[in-house]
Amino acid sequence: MNTTLILPIDLKASIHGDLEIAVLDVREHGQYGEGHLFYASNCPYSRLEASVLRLVPNRSTRCVVYDDGDGVADRAAARLNAIGYCRVEVLDGGANAWAAAGFELFKGVNLPSKTFGELMESRYHPPLVTAAELDRWQKEKSRVLVFDGRPFSEFKKMSIPGARCVPNGELLYRWAELVDDPETPVVINCAGRTRGIIGVETLRAAGIPNPLYALENGTQGWALLGFTLDRGRESAPLPVPSENAAWAPPASMDVATVDFDTALQWQNDEARTCYWFDVRTREEFEAGHLTGAVHAPAGQLIQATDQWVAVRRARIVLVDDDGIRAATAAFWLRQMGHSVYVLKGGFDSKPRVSGADESMLPSGLPDTLSVPISVEDAQAQLAAGEMVAIDVRASMDFRKGAIAGSRWATRSRMAAALRGLEKPVLLIADDAGVGRLAAIEAADCVAGP
Repeated sequence: MNTTLILPIDLKASIHGDLEIAVLDVREHGQYGEGHLFYASNCPYSRLEASVLRLVPNRSTRCVVYDDGDGVADRAAARLNAIGYCRVEVLDGGANAWAAAGFELFKGVNLPSKTFGELMESRYHPPLVTAAELDRWQKEKSRVLVFDGRPFSEFKKMSIPGARCVPNGELLYRWAELVDDPETPVVINCAGRTRGIIGVETLRAAGIPNPLYALENGTQGWALLGFTLDRGRESAPLPVPSENAAWAPPASMDVATVDFDTALQWQNDEARTCYWFDVRTREEFEAGHLTGAVHAPAGQLIQATDQWVAVRRARIVLVDDDGIRAATAAFWLRQMGHSVYVLKGGFDSKPRVSGADESMLPSGLPDTLSVPISVEDAQAQLAAGEMVAIDVRASMDFRKGAIAGSRWATRSRMAAALRGLEKPVLLIADDAGVGRLAAIEAADCVAGP
């Protein structure tokens, strides 16, 4: 395959142009976090085919992939071509060339959403409360409610004592069951700043009358001032809204809507990308959802938009069963500049399916000679020195716990990991799809050019 290259100056012009484009950073997550293009979505080569269909659902979309200039992007482009992506280009020289051209690389993750949160603070000026003030309120036994706007998984890692986990996307939908007094002060916190700001401004935009505050600098600010965080604590389950607690978005949160037939036409339009996101909870989604919809909880879709939407200037259709959570997400996504619509009738508009939305590997992948092996047989062969274990999980998971004697490698480093080996190789993954992709890479390395 002849790789189509694009220069940094031309890519920058395309990013800020009028047509759809997806910029995919195919380095591993840690490399991406150390410095990446502002509008790039991370799609690591280690799980490229397992993730790209979610990030870029239309295979006719123009995609630009980049690496550190080490050849991984060329391999990624070839893989994308093999599964039907027909307009793939490689950034000439990768991230290093981008920086050398005078363009900035940004550290961290979810930069577009976090930057948006900072802009919203300067625009709306949400009331803030310091950790010291909140601690004093709690010690004085003043009635104050603290809602943590992050997902339950993040809440469990560390939380403010006395806080309850209510992800931002669920706040309005469950408000009547959470707060029974319009005079009770409510504090929204997150790990840092963004979700506290967005949570408070969501409630203010909806006309909630309570005194509302964002916790300044979130759990990080709490810890920096010497206050203790809870760790490993489970939050109370989200309350179920009663039938008489119906709430409708006010005019100030008015969002565009689309009917099912039109949305279906958009989804089947090869000339333009259309995302369908179900913004309810994971449990609700798995109990039943519209065919083709991807689960993206409303709060996180706002906070980490680049993890779901890689295509600039695409259409986005949001689905729920109440009109509230989709409107919440649409309200903010529209201000980010996205073309976003709430599906009329939502979840009840058409027949649906149940189950998760875990990415399925696309067709067109080559077969491999890999075979499954039982734990007992693997342990015996490893103990006898008859097999070598290569762990392709995330490096953090490998450091937390790995099979004795195993080697860590990413898919992009498979050739180096296999060099000189003559024994059978045991690939260890925590995701079957990622394991198969590593096996395909290993087979290619063994077969050679």
